Amino acid sequence: MKRAVFALCGLAVAALLAPAGPAAAEPRPHFVALSSVDPTIVQDIRYATPHNFTGRVVTGYQAPLCLLTVPAARALHRVQQGLLRRGYSLKVYDCYRPQRAVDRFVAWSGDPGDHAMKAEFYPEVDKSRLFDEGYIARQSGHSRGSTVDLSIVRLPATPTRPYRPGEHLTSCYAPKTQRFPDASIDMGTGFDCFDERAHTLDGRITGTAHTDRLWLKRLMEGAGFTGIPEEWWHFTYRQEPYPDTYFDVPVSPTEAGR
Repeated sequence: MKRAVFALCGLAVAALLAPAGPAAAEPRPHFVALSSVDPTIVQDIRYATPHNFTGRVVTGYQAPLCLLTVPAARALHRVQQGLLRRGYSLKVYDCYRPQRAVDRFVAWSGDPGDHAMKAEFYPEVDKSRLFDEGYIARQSGHSRGSTVDLSIVRLPATPTRPYRPGEHLTSCYAPKTQRFPDASIDMGTGFDCFDERAHTLDGRITGTAHTDRLWLKRLMEGAGFTGIPEEWWHFTYRQEPYPDTYFDVPVSPTEAGR
């Protein structure tokens, strides 16, 4: 009996001292292309283009696709059905965002010499403060696959012209007729405007823009989403299937329908 006990103890110690096996592979999320659930929703996936606050196509965006979890995509479809009856459409700017893209934002923020897009996206904020002031996060709900950035457009939607790198930039809170044209209704600022004017209830945004922000908020909340006070365009599906997992698979057609 003693020999058996010593043998078991020896095995236990050996197991503790043995080198660890290979790390488990990252679980594969079940994402769908939003276009396969609702092809009528307008898409303008900004991080797959240079028209974003970094001025470059962002790492991880291999295609201009909106990928989402199935329940989030279906909830957007419900919102869209109501908007279509009124002559409007949703327009999405970003959906699932891989962690490698967030890491790229972190690296970009640490480059003090790169201010190519400051005049449009963060005219009054030093880029070194973007994380501290909450405009960007080192982990994003987008990486869980049930968060979306979006606005509303009136139909028929005018196609957004391509951004030309190096062109003159106007601040994201300038009057709508002066901002970069993207065909969305006037929400008081453009998408990804790192300024307090982008806060949903900022007192400087009045009239129709204020009303339309609340309209978007009401529509999204009615479909099961929750917004955040700091960004009128940002919503997360409340019953998200991956609430604690931040994925890093690229945005590509091969990840749709997994």
